[in-house]
Amino acid sequence: MNQNLLSAKTIASILSLSKRQVFRLNSSGKIPAPVKVGGAVRWKQSHIELWINLSCPDRKNFEAMLKAEDKNVKAA
Repeated sequence: MNQNLLSAKTIASILSLSKRQVFRLNSSGKIPAPVKVGGAVRWKQSHIELWINLSCPDRKNFEAMLKAEDKNVKAA
């Protein structure tokens, strides 16, 4: 599975924020959890797009929504 990974700079551009603000949102759990690639912090593009489409819920609620969606997909 090939996932596109986004940098904080790219997310900042998408959200019209500064890169620093993206890291603040991450620290406070208000955006989806990133993945570490070597020493770099990246976010899955699919998660960011879904998060925006779901009206930007906090990380805890977003992850709950992902799990619920995953269960629905497996049940089908």
